Order: sequence, then structure tokens, then C-alpha cells
Amino acid sequence: MRKFSSYGPVSKKLNYYVPREELISRACLELIGEDADEGGHYITVWAPRQCGKSWLMREVLWKLGENDRFHVLKLNLEHLKMVEDADEIAASVGQDLIRKLSIENVSVSGMKDFHTLFLRKSVEKPLILIMDEFDALPEEAIGSFAGIFRNIYNIRREDSARSEQKEYLLHAVALIGVRAVLGVENAKGSPFNVQQSLHIPNLTHEEVCAMFEWYERESGQKVGQEVPDRLFNETRGQPGLVSWFGELLTEGFEEFVPDKTRAITGNDFERVYTAAIQILPNNNIINIISKARQEPHKRFVLDMFRSDKKIPFEFDDPDISFLYMNGVIDRESDGWKHFARFSSSFVQRRLFNYFSRELFPDMGRLIELFDDLSDIFGAGGLGIRCLIRRYEKYLHKNRDWLLKDAPRRKDLRVTEAVYHFNLYEYLKGFFANKTARVWPEFPTGNGAIDLIIEHEGKRYGLELKSYTDESDYSDALKQAARYGNSLKLPVIHLIVFVEDIPDEYRKKYEKNHIDEKTGVTVKSVFVATGGK
Repeated sequence: MRKFSSYGPVSKKLNYYVPREELISRACLELIGEDADEGGHYITVWAPRQCGKSWLMREVLWKLGENDRFHVLKLNLEHLKMVEDADEIAASVGQDLIRKLSIENVSVSGMKDFHTLFLRKSVEKPLILIMDEFDALPEEAIGSFAGIFRNIYNIRREDSARSEQKEYLLHAVALIGVRAVLGVENAKGSPFNVQQSLHIPNLTHEEVCAMFEWYERESGQKVGQEVPDRLFNETRGQPGLVSWFGELLTEGFEEFVPDKTRAITGNDFERVYTAAIQILPNNNIINIISKARQEPHKRFVLDMFRSDKKIPFEFDDPDISFLYMNGVIDRESDGWKHFARFSSSFVQRRLFNYFSRELFPDMGRLIELFDDLSDIFGAGGLGIRCLIRRYEKYLHKNRDWLLKDAPRRKDLRVTEAVYHFNLYEYLKGFFANKTARVWPEFPTGNGAIDLIIEHEGKRYGLELKSYTDESDYSDALKQAARYGNSLKLPVIHLIVFVEDIPDEYRKKYEKNHIDEKTGVTVKSVFVATGGK
């Protein structure tokens, strides 16, 4: 029976997979060309890690290999990532080409004679060359190879002969990588036409469901529809993460042994998801965190957690292009406007957990000895307003040392998201010895953050917001009501951060608001952060 697999290109014989026939056909067309006599395209194939680039191009390799008109060759370059000298790399790649194509009477000592491998006297028929892990090479080698290919491409375009009669027989090239192939890291840009790039998208909701339906047919074990639905919503169909969760749900791990005698349910997914957030390593997530914490991009990532505005998506912004191509962020559209968002809720939550711990590894004393907590732990449930008042006092008391090294804006004010991280760590610490859970949720994928507290069978929702103006505050009340309604909560708390709020304004705004459309009661609580 097949298995889910999230490590390396999947096997069509051993693993569950999505055929992606349309993408494969498109790639084949790009490489063969609309008119094969004219030649194919020199393209880039890009996507973040574990999106299926290598698998897809392997399928392209096998499909094109059925056409006797071409040599089709795929080279993996990852073994050259530690080699710095471009000529040494060219010589190594050249040796591979000579061996695999049985080229005679040609030798390659470096970049200057690498082009001779593709002359008509060197190869017998037009060559389609696929170079995997192209980004593993140093920038100098990437630029040199790309320049050689571009020169050959131009010479072939100016040659009116059929493809197999041209001076060079390099019919098409596919360079597979994350970003360097597009010239993002090269001061001279890319010698390729970026419009000929092939982006590997995430899986669709239908494709995720199809994988689990396939599992059902082979295993005989039912999978509740809520499982693929929730998986798609949390991962947005990122192929590596979808397959990883498939592995965890069907094969288990040390703390979770699947019960094959019953259906896989939403409760199973919740248990696996919690473990994936807290205790299970994943190479894809480790790589994303390593990119998100890199300077100078880290400041942009922290800004993404702001709840007061969306960030426009502009590919020319170096932070955006770097984070987008490495799977940290994605884009969303609203009419003609385009905004940055995190690549998925799962990624956003892992990053939120990482940065909250990094920024606040020590929270100091949260509860004083012999504190009376009856205003919080009452018979009617948690007193959220009193809890947030206690947090506000804690923040004022410890602000100087607590925020000493916090990220700041250019005007030296603490970055808004810092307070969200801090409140989260405070609540986790406050309830650490209680039978309670605290976790963040991210309903929109951008800056909107909600904290959920579960205590003694009751669930409490806290929507976090920074105050900007009265109109924005009015919208925040409606948004909080909609979110509370989606959680099936009759009451939700809107926690509003502001530098300072006079008592008369606190009395004005801190009222219960009953939303007319949903019937949800929104209880506002302001947190005065205390200025800079």
C-alpha cells in the first residue's frame, strides 16, 4: 500500500501524489517550443522548498524522453554547493555531460570552453538540459552559466536552420531553483526572460481531498471531510506540509499511534496539529524560520504581525521578494490591490511562537505571592477584563527591562507586534499551572491576531488590535463580532493597544457592544502601553 511522503521527490509507485498533468504538459511545451524546428525556451522553474519542483521536472524528463528527436538530460548540482571556483564547477558539470552524452574529442577546463559541449560537432541531436538545485551554486557560477546559455540562445535565434542543423544544439534549458535563477541576488539581474519562468503553485483544495480519497480507497479507512478541509485551510495546500500531515495522521509518531479500526477525525487532526506546532521538527519549517530571522528581513517579518494595516505586495522590494521566494510570505489580491500575507496559518503560527520566545525568553514574576485572583477565577468563568487589567499593570511595572531590547520603528517607538508577543507569553505563563490552554489564531493570514483561552470546558476569544482612529475602531468591533460568530461564541473580547488613554475615553469606549447582524457581544478592553 502507498504511503504519504514529505521527504524528497515522491515515488509514483510508493507514495500518494497529485498528477499535475497540466503543469507537466506546460513545461514540456515550453521546452520543446511551439515550433520544435525553431527551438524551445530557456526557462526558470521556481518555488519554495518542498513544493514539488524536482518531482515535476523528473516527470517532464521522462515524458520528453519518449521523443527520439531529442537528448533529454537532468543534472543535479547540489553536490557542488561547497565549491567556490566557477571554473572548477564548469569542469565538473562538463565531465557529467561528456559522460552521459558520450561526447568524444571535447574537454572542458572551465567556463571559457563550456559552450563547446553544445556545438553541433559535439552532440548528435538537439539537447534539452534540466539543471536541478541550480541555486546551490555560488553567484559567480550562476551568472556565468546563465550568460553562456543566453549567448547560445541568441545565436540559435539568429540561425534560420532547423533546430538540429543550428550551430549549437542546446534546444532548451530549465534551471530549477528558488530565487537566484531569476536574478534576484545578482546585481546584473537574470539573463533569462523572466516571463518564461514556470512557477510551481500550491495544491488546490480539490487536489488535497483527492489524495485522502485515494488513501481511503487503498486502506479502507475513512477520513472525515473536516480533515482535508482543515489541512488545506492551515497549509494553503503547500505540498510538503500536506504530505507531512498525511504521514503523521496515517503513520503516527512517538506520542500518537493511529487507530486504523476507525475513521480519521477532526479530533485526530487537532492532536496531530498541536504536536506539529510544539514538538515535531520539520525541515521545511526549520528552513522558513531560518529565512525569517535573517537580517535585514527580520524587521519586515515582525511588521507582518501588525494588525493596523496591510502591507502592499511589491516584488521589487528586496524583503518581499526574498521572503516570498523562500516560502515565508505569499500574496493576496483585493481587486486591483495586492497585499503581502504569510504563506499559511501554520507557518504564521510557527513564526509567532518562535519570535515570542526569542523576544521574551524571561517574563519575570507574573503573579505576586498571596495574590488574590478571585476576580479572575470566579464561579461564572474567567474574568477577562480583570485579567487584562492585571497584564496592563505588569507591563507598566516591568516595561523598562522587558522592552529594553525590543525591535523599534524609526521613530524609536516599540514595534506594535511586540505587545502581541508579550501578551501571548504573559497569558501562557499566567495559566502555566492551571488546567488551561492558550494559543494564537490567524484568521486572515496577515496581521490579524486572535488569542484563544480554553479553561474548564469554556473557550474565550481575544482579538488583538491597535487603536488608530474611531472609524477603524468601529470596523474592529464588527470584525471581532464576525470572528466570535465563526467560533460560535456569544461573547468575544477586543483587546485594544494604545500608548495612553485618559479615563474619560476609557469609560467611553470600554463598553459592551452587541453586534446587530451576529448577536455577538463584543467587550472592549484597552491596554495603555505607556508611550515609547
